[in-house]
Amino acid sequence: MNKTAIVVGSGFGGISAALRMKAMGYDVSLFEKLDQLGGRARVFKKSGFTFDAGPTVITAPFLFDELFKLFKKNRKNYVKFVSLDPWYRFYFSSNKKIFNYSASLKDTEEEISKFNAEDVKGYKNLLDFSEKIFNVGFEQLSFVPFHNFFFMIKQIPKLIKLKSYLSVYKLVSKFIKNEQIRQAFSIQPLLLGGNPIATTSIYNLIHFLERKWGVHYALGGTGQIIKAFEKLMKEEKISINKNSEVTEILLQDKKAIGIKVSKKKIYADKIVLNTDPAFTYKNLINSENNVKWNKKKVEKMDYSMGLFVIYFGTSILYKNIAHHTIWMGKRYQGLLKDIFNNQILADDFSLYLHRPTATDKSMAPNNCDCFYVLSPVPNLKKSFDWKNYGKIYEKKILKALEDTIMPNLTKNLKVCFHMSPNDFRKDYNSLFGSGFSISPIFKQSAWFRFHNKSENFKNLYFVGAGCHPGAGVPGVISSAKVLENIIKNE
Repeated sequence: MNKTAIVVGSGFGGISAALRMKAMGYDVSLFEKLDQLGGRARVFKKSGFTFDAGPTVITAPFLFDELFKLFKKNRKNYVKFVSLDPWYRFYFSSNKKIFNYSASLKDTEEEISKFNAEDVKGYKNLLDFSEKIFNVGFEQLSFVPFHNFFFMIKQIPKLIKLKSYLSVYKLVSKFIKNEQIRQAFSIQPLLLGGNPIATTSIYNLIHFLERKWGVHYALGGTGQIIKAFEKLMKEEKISINKNSEVTEILLQDKKAIGIKVSKKKIYADKIVLNTDPAFTYKNLINSENNVKWNKKKVEKMDYSMGLFVIYFGTSILYKNIAHHTIWMGKRYQGLLKDIFNNQILADDFSLYLHRPTATDKSMAPNNCDCFYVLSPVPNLKKSFDWKNYGKIYEKKILKALEDTIMPNLTKNLKVCFHMSPNDFRKDYNSLFGSGFSISPIFKQSAWFRFHNKSENFKNLYFVGAGCHPGAGVPGVISSAKVLENIIKNE
């Protein structure tokens, strides 16, 4: 009889796991709660506009290519990637200054010199240090399991040498003096659910990762990548089941044997979960053997912030808006403290604005523009009335954009709707509505994070943002490589 595997959840981690399990000879069945694949990478289509719901930044394209190569196929025949320039445009609302961060090192240095000429040398040194972190954090450790404590202990000298005890912001500050450039080069952890003031500086490897492979966009949007993967899975005879919410992980003693969908029980040799591990251990596993991650411990963990995302289309083109804009509010450390520590929704905010139509006109009707704007907000550990306040917060953000970089925005809106942490909790079964599961602080990274191989139950595995190596598209795709290494060595 063939070996069988069930994969629960069809985000990038789940799809990558399904493909790798299939390549290892398993009969694979994929189960997705929603009516389309992708998880946070799903797509909304309204009035001729196409909105990517979640991830929009594509780095490390080779990780996508590898999944097609498993079946001797070429990713370029399924979905096209184009490189972006600039990668990001930073707009500082306090003094209306702009910083373009681009593929050209020379152009980036010229942009830095407009803020502080001395920081050009500091940036070069930061990049050199980022390469050292990358060589260990990404090249050596992102694809290997961290379920052995002694393996973790062996890494400590390397991690100390790389100053992993510092936060991203503190490390950047050692090289960069200008406060606004410090903000620009330390904000990346927010795109992975981490507080730059608290997230381990290992995540500074993102700087070199971007320099090595660039920043890309998938033509047709991130949803086209999911579509390409769905086509590949069908070609390779992976069973895809949508509208199939898993309500229980079936256990026999200390072993996972299957899942429950509605009232139906489905069994397999291996159960792979691309679900939020915190939600899973709290709600889907009913066993006295769940010792390591009991409900009390799970609730006490540190969670990533929530996300408030507005999707909108306009009847005119905003030609001066870049593909990716980071709109920086007047406060930085104070705002981060309010979001992560005080857990209050402040009056001010910083924003990530995505305009795919800067690169790809197919995302909107003729002479129209397509956007989403994301605001990091507190998660739901403290309850908040998003149901009634969501529309008010939406108007505040759109007005801030209208008053700064998008004149007459309100009158030019054709489509507008939003998602709040309530929706993340409901649609993605994310505990406390967090955007990226548990936060990437040092004491919740590597061995201290949820393990890819369950510590409590045999034949139960995790991929995705909540386990090693962590959130972000490269991280969740890499988690499936970790899974493959575990299963091949069992």
